[in-house]
Amino acid sequence: MKENSVLVITGPTASGKSKLALDMAKKLNGVIINCDSMQIYKDIPIIAASPSEEEQKEVEHRLFGIYDCSKRGNVVEWAELCAETIRDVWSKGKLPVVVGGTGMYVNALVDGVSPIPEIPQEVRDDVQKRLQKQGLYRLYRSVRAADKEIAAEISPRDQMRVVRALEIIRATKIKVSDWYKMPLIQKLPEAKYTVVKIMPALEDIEECCNKRLDKMVYEQGVLKEIETLLSRELPNDLPAMKALGVQELGMFIRGLHNLGEALTEAKTHIRQYAKRQRTWLRNKLPNVDVVWEKIYAGEPELIKQIEEKLEAE
Repeated sequence: MKENSVLVITGPTASGKSKLALDMAKKLNGVIINCDSMQIYKDIPIIAASPSEEEQKEVEHRLFGIYDCSKRGNVVEWAELCAETIRDVWSKGKLPVVVGGTGMYVNALVDGVSPIPEIPQEVRDDVQKRLQKQGLYRLYRSVRAADKEIAAEISPRDQMRVVRALEIIRATKIKVSDWYKMPLIQKLPEAKYTVVKIMPALEDIEECCNKRLDKMVYEQGVLKEIETLLSRELPNDLPAMKALGVQELGMFIRGLHNLGEALTEAKTHIRQYAKRQRTWLRNKLPNVDVVWEKIYAGEPELIKQIEEKLEAE
């Protein structure tokens, strides 16, 4: 294995990424580093499908559960933390194994981040007030008036991207599309990445997602986890409050749905999310070193492929 090697494992939810990361870290003296935008929150380990306590005892895990759910994590901050962590793992003579399905995080690490500065809290608060008062479509119209190019890439129903675009425009006075044309900033230019993409058929992912959610509800106590989170009355626009399953199962906890209805809605949204992940990974992350087209379940041939790529880098 070459100096400054980093193994990156990504794929849709429930595709076997965590198992592969654990197997590779055990075999190659690795440290697992989180690349999932929900698993950074310490208060929702079940619904975020974070590694279990037993798994974290087997191999060192980093950047899991580092934030309270009241914090707004962001990709630039994560990329900086990840770069620091990778360098620390290298200093100990171990292999960084970065794993997660958040595409923006993968791109930020491997390709670099946009130079967009941090948005002041007062701008965030003002945009949220406008959202509550005027509605999402009015905000989208404001984005379109200021930056037609970026508006053409955003759905008027995509609240997160509409809000983010308006925040950037208002804080920087520069079009988002112009920011995206600027050179990316590499947080870890010395790294030699080996990228593995797991891409099973959608129907296989759906089956795994359904089984996993049922297990969370009936065996792992996720309803109590969500009830505790909702009791804090945090703003619904916080990233952790948007974790798949929180709002859907919250409808059952609040007595607005029965459990069957809540599970059906949650499974539908998770399936839609997995489909979006597959599309994003296929279109935005086309150049990878290893592609595995089924759920990973411990197959030695995949481990061998990855080892060969790491040795060849």
